[in-house]
Amino acid sequence: MSKVVLLTTGGTIASTKDKKTGLLKAGVLTGNEILSMKNLLSDLGVEVEVESIFQIPSNCMTFNHLLILKEKIEQIFKHNSIDGIVITHGTDTLEETAYFLDLTISNERPIIVTGSQRGPTELGTDAFTNIRQSIIAASDIHTNGIGTMVQFNERIFSARYAKKIHSYNTNAFSSFGYGYLGIVDRNKVFIYQKPVEKEFYKIVNSIPIVDIIKFSLGSNGKFIYCSVKSGARGIVLEGAGRGHIPPQAVEAVDFAIAHGVKVVLTTSCEEGEVFPIYDFAGGAKDLQDRGVITGKDYDSKKARIKLSVLLASGIDDIEYIQKCFLR
Repeated sequence: MSKVVLLTTGGTIASTKDKKTGLLKAGVLTGNEILSMKNLLSDLGVEVEVESIFQIPSNCMTFNHLLILKEKIEQIFKHNSIDGIVITHGTDTLEETAYFLDLTISNERPIIVTGSQRGPTELGTDAFTNIRQSIIAASDIHTNGIGTMVQFNERIFSARYAKKIHSYNTNAFSSFGYGYLGIVDRNKVFIYQKPVEKEFYKIVNSIPIVDIIKFSLGSNGKFIYCSVKSGARGIVLEGAGRGHIPPQAVEAVDFAIAHGVKVVLTTSCEEGEVFPIYDFAGGAKDLQDRGVITGKDYDSKKARIKLSVLLASGIDDIEYIQKCFLR
């Protein structure tokens, strides 16, 4: 019999409705309380061990929580009897947690992160379907070697490209330009594609401050100055198109780099990557020449997670960080 560990961290999937306000209170239920509400597992032939790690809304998630979760996963994987791990999580920061774990857990066994858009007591809830299908995926041999995945609404996504695309619909996650890795259809897992490369970085230092700064028409560099002066060790710039920011922000970029801050350039576009093809101030080529790291096809949130992990793993060389972002 397969054995899966279910770790719960709170979120909508662990919510109850406040009788006075009618609003959801996220993260109230423990894992055992969630499972007791529905007979999910009796026909699966999978042994499930449940442990509640946190009971918080996912907007409360921090890097300290992620480090605790990572250490718990590593302890669990010391036991060869465990086939995989499922983590329930609030959807707001789910994609960031999943990618952090993907970069920092080296084990070949699957980690599936899931959640729900509707609480378990709400009409039409997706909580129980997502939990059940995640357990099926975590216990299936075909998900070995992929790394951390996001399972939602029958689909399995790579942690690197999974993105929340809808604020309330149950079809909440997608991977623009790359699609999903596979599906869970009833009790069967079908994997259609797998990542060709798995990255792993060992955390040896504390997680540094890395800020995201988004640019739009007429923006300037004031937030870059603020970020540097408040102690950031990294900044992710979210530019437009192929990676462009307004020219009036360039001086602030120089200021950041002169102060040893690692700066990564990303694009606000859902598809395509940063690439130096234009010759103007604030363009990707101009920024690259100033010492900015180009962020390929990473969105700003994933780039922040990756830069944070790289810096915490002791990697400080700009050229090496650039190679990591081109993977």
